[in-house]
Amino acid sequence: MTTPASAADQSASPEVPPAVPHPDPPVTQRREHTRRHHGRQVQDPYAWLGDPHDEAVLDHLRAENSYARAVTAHTQALSETLVREIRARTQESDLSVPVGHRGWWYYRRTVEGLQYGIEARVPMSADGSRPQLVPGQIPAGEQLLLDGNAEAGTSDFFAYGAFEVSPDSRLLAYAVDLRGDERFTLRVRDIDSGQVVEEVTQIGYGVVWSLDGRHLFYTRLDDAWRPHEVWRHELGTPAEADVRVFAEPDERFWLGIGVSRDDRWLVVQAGSRTTTQARLLDLAEPTGPLRVVAPRVPGLEYEVEPAANALLVVHNAQRPDFELAWMPWPPPEGESRTESASEYAEAASEHAEAASESAVESSLPWRPWLAVGADERVVGVEAFAGQVVVSLRSAGLPSLRIVPWDPAAPHSPGEPFDLPVEQALASVSLSDNPEWATRALRYRLESFVTPVTVAEFDVTTRTTEVLKRAPVLGGYDPGDYREERLWASAADGTRVPVSVVSRAQIPRDGSAPGLLYVYGAYETCLDPWFSIPRLSLLDRGLVFAVAHVRGGGELGRSWYEDGKLAAKTNTFTDTVAAAHLLLDEQVVDRRRLGIEGGSAGGLTVGAALNLEPGLFRVALAQVPFVDALTTILDPELPLTVIEWDEWGDPLHDVAAYDRMAGYSPYETIVAGAQYPAILATTSLHDTRVAYTEPAKWVARLRELTPADPARPILLRTEMTAGHGGRSGRYDAWEQYAWENAFLLDQLDATHLVPGARDPLAGARETGPGAD
Repeated sequence: MTTPASAADQSASPEVPPAVPHPDPPVTQRREHTRRHHGRQVQDPYAWLGDPHDEAVLDHLRAENSYARAVTAHTQALSETLVREIRARTQESDLSVPVGHRGWWYYRRTVEGLQYGIEARVPMSADGSRPQLVPGQIPAGEQLLLDGNAEAGTSDFFAYGAFEVSPDSRLLAYAVDLRGDERFTLRVRDIDSGQVVEEVTQIGYGVVWSLDGRHLFYTRLDDAWRPHEVWRHELGTPAEADVRVFAEPDERFWLGIGVSRDDRWLVVQAGSRTTTQARLLDLAEPTGPLRVVAPRVPGLEYEVEPAANALLVVHNAQRPDFELAWMPWPPPEGESRTESASEYAEAASEHAEAASESAVESSLPWRPWLAVGADERVVGVEAFAGQVVVSLRSAGLPSLRIVPWDPAAPHSPGEPFDLPVEQALASVSLSDNPEWATRALRYRLESFVTPVTVAEFDVTTRTTEVLKRAPVLGGYDPGDYREERLWASAADGTRVPVSVVSRAQIPRDGSAPGLLYVYGAYETCLDPWFSIPRLSLLDRGLVFAVAHVRGGGELGRSWYEDGKLAAKTNTFTDTVAAAHLLLDEQVVDRRRLGIEGGSAGGLTVGAALNLEPGLFRVALAQVPFVDALTTILDPELPLTVIEWDEWGDPLHDVAAYDRMAGYSPYETIVAGAQYPAILATTSLHDTRVAYTEPAKWVARLRELTPADPARPILLRTEMTAGHGGRSGRYDAWEQYAWENAFLLDQLDATHLVPGARDPLAGARETGPGAD
């Protein structure tokens, strides 16, 4: 790990704008608390902030919110301008591209002034042609499915956890969360009458219908917020009579449920950070048994795609970057294991042990299907009646490979070809394709300068039709911007990709403000994405850069492996290397570079600041995982045991403890160093990264580093929200604008640069980014 900068190194730190007078920050009370593990004793006087039921804690969070508002009061006008710019560029009354399924066209409408979308459908005409819907108008024959605004009511938060129409198209099963804690209430609505006819509380993500529409499958969560059970509900019976279908006793594993494209198979996927296992249930027999696809083998990850009489399998049994296989399904009698609910409920632990022993003795049931290039990472597979689409990664970017095939001969794929994408730096993925028999594949494409585009590719004619490009109002012209990929040299010589987007006329002379965005965990990829709110930053001259650091998955499985567990510090040194690239190549001003990251990316931000506190002028840390060691030491906290495969198990492994203690931002603040201005944001009901972490981090930063009014350290807590922050679109815009007004103020980039079109000037107009 790079040696942290000392306080003496700060003489060359960035110049700052004049200090803005504001009140003193809240004084965080210190209470005696000692953490003892492996013979190490650590004083943690801010541990008391972990009790959300303590009124003193809530009072402290409110005081921090008041302080943050006072410090940023002078940016209020800029914040309001940013909101107006977002609205001026956004077609607020809009329609998604209709998706055809079972005789209906499904779509979402947004209405100007309303926070949430409206889900609706219209009947399909005899010829099946796609309806020509007009934004801002209610289509003739529309049938309302769900109005998110009505569902939210007076709640400050609203989110879906499931949305599924029954096979006979009469009922809608949906799940809602009104707190942000990701525990949902399942409701079943009669679409014609609009009446809710069933309700089940406290469920997890996902709902699946049986083929007869009489049963629903859902997940339940344990006290650690781990989806650990699958349940079956029969319509017309009380929720208390629901049947547990499956339970996962291993605390390292969570469960997810899905359904095959033909609605025939329920897929129950159990997964840890290193191992997965799939089970299938025939939805034509909803009370029947689960079938195990393959034994659970430590380190073996696989996912299945049911396709007619076969399963397509993506697995890593022989190839770290995964490969494609197939197997008959259902397997011949006697060649698959089945599990009834009662068997598993009665002997869950014995069953798990037996599965482990079986894994050692059994060979895997699938056979090779399609070879890929040596430098390609297989991500997923989706099957249709005449073709299979393979999602890949190569050279740090996603792509789609189309493979002609005949489900009657699943072992014989045709000659594959790649979906054509003209842009060099773009994200492409399959979109909604619910029909099994189709020759038109709908996909989504976007880049840093290309708005989200929904298109269809005809696999027969190999032609593409653009169905919709998200409108960007206010005269947006993608030619005003440039996007490119640079490469940084990491501390160990590894080349790290860095994506950069800015206005085209911004010179490379070291005069521009910049923002470096980072994540670096869970093999998550930061592929190019378009953002209307980001335009307000770019038009003020800011250079936006994304560091694709190790711990992500941009360059394959090894890229992920080289940024986790014992190699975790590579994530942080890669980030510092990316920052130095932007400075050394004069992409940005040495005095005006910011850094941003959320959740595990917030950990990356905090660790990078500790490595070189004077490198950045400002930092945005959103729901940041900055007290990582304390959290991962406590198996009672949500999701902790699951995380041991990602970070290590410091509770039982002294080496893991010492390793995490060496980089956890809360543990490694450089006393006496001048840190940048910092804004940490969190939510009271966040179950993934508790509000406690940024609250403690901010308190310790203020304790150990010199106060500088020009570099305030702020904490803002949303008192009714979860991990994703505010849920309504207008509320989210306000949150974004407030955070970025702070950022732009600190980077002295509050005004539009010459040549940038003011979206608030004159009447709205539609530019090349709109249809």
